[in-house]
Amino acid sequence: MTEGIRARGPRSSSVNSVPLILDIEDFKGDFSFDALFGNLVNDLLPSFLDEEADSGDGHGNIAGVDGLTNGHLRGQSAPLSSAPFFPEVDGLLSLFKDACKELVDLRKQVDGRLNTLKKEVSTQDSKHRKTLTEIEKGVDGLFESFARLDGRISSVGQTAAKIGDHLQSADAQRETASQTIDLIKYLMEFNGSPGDLMELSALFSDDSRVAEAASIAQKLRSFAEEDIGRQGASAAAGNATPGRGLEVAVANLQDYCNELENRLLSRFDAASQRRDLSTMSECAKILSQFNRGTSAMQHYVATRPMFIDVEVMNSDIRLVLGDHGSQPSPSNVARGLSALFKEITDTVRKEAATITAVFPTPNEVMAILVQRVLEQRVTGILDKILAKPSLMSPPPVQEGGLLLYLRMLAVAYERTQELAKDLRAVGCGDLDVEDLTESLFSSHKDEYPEHERASLKQLYQAKMEELRAESQQVSESSGTIGRSKGASISSSLQQISVTVVTDFVRWNEEAITRCTLFSSQPATLAANVKAIFTCLLDQVSVYITEGLERARDSLSEAAALRERFVLGRRVAAAAASAAEAAAAAGESSFKSFMVAVQRCGSSVAIVQQYFANSISRLLLPVDGAHAASCEEMSTALSKAEAAAYKGLQQCIETVMAEVDRLLSSEQKSTDYRSTDDGIASDHRPTNACIRVVAYLSRVLESAFTALEGLNKQAFLTELGNRLEKLLLTHWQKFTFNPSGGLRLKRDLNEYVGFVKSFGAPSVDEKFELLGIIANVFIVAPDSLPTLFEGSPSIRKDAQREDYKSAKLATKLSSLWPSLS
Repeated sequence: MTEGIRARGPRSSSVNSVPLILDIEDFKGDFSFDALFGNLVNDLLPSFLDEEADSGDGHGNIAGVDGLTNGHLRGQSAPLSSAPFFPEVDGLLSLFKDACKELVDLRKQVDGRLNTLKKEVSTQDSKHRKTLTEIEKGVDGLFESFARLDGRISSVGQTAAKIGDHLQSADAQRETASQTIDLIKYLMEFNGSPGDLMELSALFSDDSRVAEAASIAQKLRSFAEEDIGRQGASAAAGNATPGRGLEVAVANLQDYCNELENRLLSRFDAASQRRDLSTMSECAKILSQFNRGTSAMQHYVATRPMFIDVEVMNSDIRLVLGDHGSQPSPSNVARGLSALFKEITDTVRKEAATITAVFPTPNEVMAILVQRVLEQRVTGILDKILAKPSLMSPPPVQEGGLLLYLRMLAVAYERTQELAKDLRAVGCGDLDVEDLTESLFSSHKDEYPEHERASLKQLYQAKMEELRAESQQVSESSGTIGRSKGASISSSLQQISVTVVTDFVRWNEEAITRCTLFSSQPATLAANVKAIFTCLLDQVSVYITEGLERARDSLSEAAALRERFVLGRRVAAAAASAAEAAAAAGESSFKSFMVAVQRCGSSVAIVQQYFANSISRLLLPVDGAHAASCEEMSTALSKAEAAAYKGLQQCIETVMAEVDRLLSSEQKSTDYRSTDDGIASDHRPTNACIRVVAYLSRVLESAFTALEGLNKQAFLTELGNRLEKLLLTHWQKFTFNPSGGLRLKRDLNEYVGFVKSFGAPSVDEKFELLGIIANVFIVAPDSLPTLFEGSPSIRKDAQREDYKSAKLATKLSSLWPSLS
């Protein structure tokens, strides 16, 4: 409210003023109680406020006014006035009562109007609800009408669709019937006279309607053949009815189709000569109705120049094999095949572009083309370069032998595999080009393992013949050599060669490479690898075993020569010279055998390394193959080990025989029993000891080089034991005086120092025991019991010069009762 609620009457400050008239409209809109209250009292309160302002100007009652708080006086600065402090209060009370009365009246009016409005609203609500109910019923009815209309429309649509289907079916049947009438008419034309094709409709002679004629002819022939088939089945069942069939139609249709096919092929050839791809494509599409176009595809492939031009085949042969009469090499053939197969791939790639543009099924044509290339052109050149040799009478090594054929086969196989991959990349339809390529080599691969083993055998035999020829040539150039000076010459000419074994391994490695190439299955590969590796084991085993046996023969010859000289030792004039000759032969044969053993060890190491690096990985995928090859390798090399063992035993015999000869010939009886024991002792080793140690140092130098590991330890241990026994037996032949005992001690020190280089503890112990034994000849007689205590096995007192004079037997009877 902008003006608030105001009284309807004159302003009066008395109690009996006219009551206010409040309007109900004043309470509508933005009602404010503060504004209502202000408008009611504004007419009375301003006079009071003016009087208060006037009393404030005289300052007389300021203290009294200020001292009044909440109706109470603070202080007594001025006397209390007798006039009313708020004279308008009665007017305000009267005004408030009138306002309350009018507000009560207004509330009653409002309540009455509210009741009236409630009744009206209730009445209208009832009417509205009734109307809504009637509308809902109408809407439900409308929905039912729409549903019936929709069902009717659907029914009408389905009926229309059925009518359309029937119409379409009827039209299709009419079209089929029309075509059937035409087909029957055409069939009757073909079923006229046999071979009579002159009365046919113009359709079958119109070149512009060849495609339609071909389609109709194929349909007629199919129908006629089916009819004849049904008649045949009925006749077989006994239900045949006499009457003329369609045999004439079938024959005439076949003749017409053949004639039409030939005509289309002629047109196709003519278009091919002109490179008219559009006409070729049209003819190929029509011809596809005849046996799916097989004749057209085969005809196209067969007429390619590379299959019918003889000069192309001759050019292929010249490119691969070179000029006529020359011996082709695998490397030249490899280059020739690479060039030829590249040319073939380029030609097929060009044909592929034409085939894709012409034929409706290019993949089938490409399959026929690639198959023809492999079966005719590639097979033709393979037959020229792969003439399978006979295993009964193989070609000689001088002409390449079996190895040349195997190398040619590997080269041809690799290049053909590469060609197959290139052709697969160009496109060959559903043709399994890899399997077809394998079939080209099936006859060669079936007999490949036999040829490979025969080739290795042939190479081995050729190598052995070459070595024998070289040995014979050296023997002839050297002249006749006396057995006394060259007993081992014959064996040294055929000494084991590591280079030869390396050749064996190289041949085998090449064979394994080919084996890996030709064997695709792991089991087949393992079987072939095992067979080829067995060939190597046999070759190496035979070669090194024969080499060791030849070296052993040299040792045997030296031993026989030594035995003959021993028998003739009584002839003093010839004995020395003969003994030296026998010794030289023995030493030479010993060194030759040690060289053979060393090379044998190197050869075995080469084979073992080759097996570990190249063969094992090929055998491991197959259970048992690796273990079986290891067993075969052990068995094959055991023969060589046995020959080496026997030879080493002969070497020991040879060395011991020479040591025995040196001791017998060089050892003097006065070496250990000087005539005058008062002369100062000779502290040098005896001449026999010097000669023996020098001989052993010289001859065993080759053994130290040739042997290693446990073999070396076993050999030197056996040699040391034999040397200890020989020396002990030899010294038992002599009598020792004290100075001789000292000299014996000096010889022993020399021997002990030498055998320490053997690195054999058991030998060192035995020679140390010999040193203790030598003390028997040095100590005084009274000290012997002390020396023998605990070691009766070293008793050698009987060899003392004073054994009888010192009555040693009586003194030692308490130690050895057996002497008394």
